[in-house]
Amino acid sequence: MKIVWLLLITVFSYANEYDWIRIYRENGVEALEKKIDAVLQTQEYWKEVLKDKDTRFGYYEDLKYLFVASKDAPTLESPRLKLYALENGKWVEKLNVNSLVGSKGGHKQKEGDLATPIGVYTLDKRLVNLDQYYGPLAFSTSYPNLYDRVQKRTGYGIWIHGMPLNGNREELNTRGCIAIENNILTSVDKMIDHRDSLLITFSNEISTVKKGDLEVILADLFQWKEAWKNNEITSYLSFYSKDFIRYDGQKYNAFAAVKKQIFNKGQQKNIQFSKINISPYPNEEGKNLFKIGYYQDYKAYLKGNLNYSSKGNKELYVELKNGKMQILAEK
Repeated sequence: MKIVWLLLITVFSYANEYDWIRIYRENGVEALEKKIDAVLQTQEYWKEVLKDKDTRFGYYEDLKYLFVASKDAPTLESPRLKLYALENGKWVEKLNVNSLVGSKGGHKQKEGDLATPIGVYTLDKRLVNLDQYYGPLAFSTSYPNLYDRVQKRTGYGIWIHGMPLNGNREELNTRGCIAIENNILTSVDKMIDHRDSLLITFSNEISTVKKGDLEVILADLFQWKEAWKNNEITSYLSFYSKDFIRYDGQKYNAFAAVKKQIFNKGQQKNIQFSKINISPYPNEEGKNLFKIGYYQDYKAYLKGNLNYSSKGNKELYVELKNGKMQILAEK
């Protein structure tokens, strides 16, 4: 009940509040939930949500810090590492420094190619007591992420780290990591919690995210969820690219066949999304790609009995194409 009313407070600005009261009086809480689900599927609602938000780098419900790193040097400058903090819905720049990156341009493709990846990565661990080459500490990243793996990219150990403690830094590039001065890295360590942080790496320049794109993606995300919930297989599969590859390598045709079998069982589902984060996904192909992360609470019932349940963090890698979200990879 508490969750329902919190949502109502948010959506009152979207419609006449007395309509919501009438729905509640006439049909109860379940009718309100259906109405909320319907509103969440509209771009108009998300336009209202986003209008005062700083969406340069995407949409975030569960993030505090964002690293934005260039891997190619602009004219007369070194590659830059910037750190932003999300304060009152606005991104505030906290750091803007020179950095060292891998010597190879373009996407990282394989282990040992000396390229810094292009993409979106979580900071998985804070590492200390390392070889002195890496400075006082390091933050490991999630490279290769799911999208990298389905693209057959290999390698590991991509970090944000410091400079050699012995002062001997002869190389002008790293082996693919991002390196900054030790005193700066130490100050960053005092400022952030790596578990509330994300890294976006790009080549040349990062494109500012359009609010309209986020409106489409958020509305489509909830339309996809509703089709899934109601076993509407045609609508559900319309949100998948024919180039889709699941985390285990299953491709679109096999995936669609399995989903048709599952949907035909007629399970009743309860699916909740929260902590939604949407990041632009830099790429060299010129595609309008995004990474969507969220927390999912899923329950499926068959003939009134709980048949399956799961909770956990999920990832979608999507392309916005012809005005619609197309899922390329899913975990």
